[in-house]
Amino acid sequence: MTAPAVPQRLSAPEPGWTDTVDVVVIGSGIAGLTAALKARELGTVLVVTKDVVASGSTQWAQGGIAAALSPEDSPEDHLHDTLVAGAGLCDPDAVRALVTEGPDAVRDLIELGARFDTLADGEISLTREGGHHRNRIAHAGGDATGAEIERALVAAVKRAPDIRLIEHALVIDLLTAADGAIAGVTLHVMGEGQLDGIGAIRSRVVILASGGLGQLYAATTNPSVSTGDGMALALRAGAKVRDLEFVQFHPTVLWLGKSAKGQQPLVSEAVRGEGAFLVDHEGNRFMQGQHELADLAPRDIVAKAIMRQMLASGKDHVYLDARHFGDEKWRVRFPTILASCRSHGIDPVRELIPVAPACHYSSGGVWTDLNGQTSVPGLYACGEVACTGVHGANRLASNSLLEGLVFARRIAAQLAEGLPEWREPVADTRVPGLVDPDVVPELQRIMTVGAGVIRSASGLDEAGAALDKLIELPAGEPGTPGWEATNLVTVASALIAAATVRQESRGSHWREDYPDRDDEQWSGNLDLTLPADSDRARPGTTFVPQAEESHRNG
Repeated sequence: MTAPAVPQRLSAPEPGWTDTVDVVVIGSGIAGLTAALKARELGTVLVVTKDVVASGSTQWAQGGIAAALSPEDSPEDHLHDTLVAGAGLCDPDAVRALVTEGPDAVRDLIELGARFDTLADGEISLTREGGHHRNRIAHAGGDATGAEIERALVAAVKRAPDIRLIEHALVIDLLTAADGAIAGVTLHVMGEGQLDGIGAIRSRVVILASGGLGQLYAATTNPSVSTGDGMALALRAGAKVRDLEFVQFHPTVLWLGKSAKGQQPLVSEAVRGEGAFLVDHEGNRFMQGQHELADLAPRDIVAKAIMRQMLASGKDHVYLDARHFGDEKWRVRFPTILASCRSHGIDPVRELIPVAPACHYSSGGVWTDLNGQTSVPGLYACGEVACTGVHGANRLASNSLLEGLVFARRIAAQLAEGLPEWREPVADTRVPGLVDPDVVPELQRIMTVGAGVIRSASGLDEAGAALDKLIELPAGEPGTPGWEATNLVTVASALIAAATVRQESRGSHWREDYPDRDDEQWSGNLDLTLPADSDRARPGTTFVPQAEESHRNG
């Protein structure tokens, strides 16, 4: 089965207005707002966000941000843990940039106004999460780190009169010049009428910071805005997308029953970092012997161990035991998780917490070099939408906020050497397409069953065939639901293509028909592109052996 064919551009009315800025930033999480704050010194900056400015994934990050801030830690130790978690596919140069520049980037956040939890002596309080051999996770508000970072960044952006902000706006497609370079975007400002709300923004640079693809799956920790828009935009503009098969399923998401859909409450890895442990339905611990770090093993190890327990027992969840924390520790260290559990009728002070894996993070994304430049001139990417090479086959816990922060700063540093020249956009002659928004629940079911935690050739083949049928349904009128659905289908098609090609199990990609890691055949990356020679295209894959991978430092 080949990947389903997807539209090369979105059906939309012609733009009714035009504006001009130097830099367009798509997304308002830690990556997008950091990029905007740094780039405003270089020219005019416009931030476009699909909801209100603070609505993205950053605010939901509970555990914290990883950086070697302690005298007992070092960037080399952080590098080692990141490479191990990445299962042989990290780019060491990208990881080194992350861990060496990370501590100063976090300190800059503090200067910006972010308030991290501190010890009695005023030093930053650090904890440990899965895959880390040192206490290096800085946190805020106990378990509200992302919300505090987002608060500080939003406040800084709103204090900056030279940063324009458009909320409730969806970027429809990227504008390109005759040479394929970026020339701007088309977008729809919601609530302003179909034609009045659609415009074109001419720009010299576009920075994708639009987050992940969690809404591909029936259960996810991602907010509703995480519909893979940036990855789909990049594919339609001719950019290279890398390693989409590596979707991380967080092992401990609050299990709310078989009928639960959409965004699910996360039970942070930091809870296990503070001493909680996993048990089966008989109360037996099962992570000992699975990994040297037991319950604090990397996420792919823990998620697979939980899935094995569930398959063996026929149960649809396991339990997290943190009753020994007591009321005060829960209330002070994890107030958000405590409130979330209690709102669903679970008291973690006295009861076991039912948990199961759910889609959490895309380790792959739009390919970039070490400075955030994609394969399309003038198009940059940072944060979860990007594949910088940091995460490899499986992201190390709490490296995501740091990656968004560090690589947004690197993009700004690159642009400081000179913004690209203005380019004239060319008319797009490709036949537009659109997917029926009503297919999204079925799409999520298809992806959960066929391309979820456990995959196989037959399951992926069935998922691809089912997706093909969904694409052929009548689409209706253009609008945000249809555009988001089309983006989801585009990314799903690419993910299925990559997962089908990679015939091994590595990191967060688990093939039950190829259960072993195969370094001889599969030590490398899978690049995906959307051919431009037809109106409907199937994503194509190219395998890049790691030994040939020397692209990022150039």
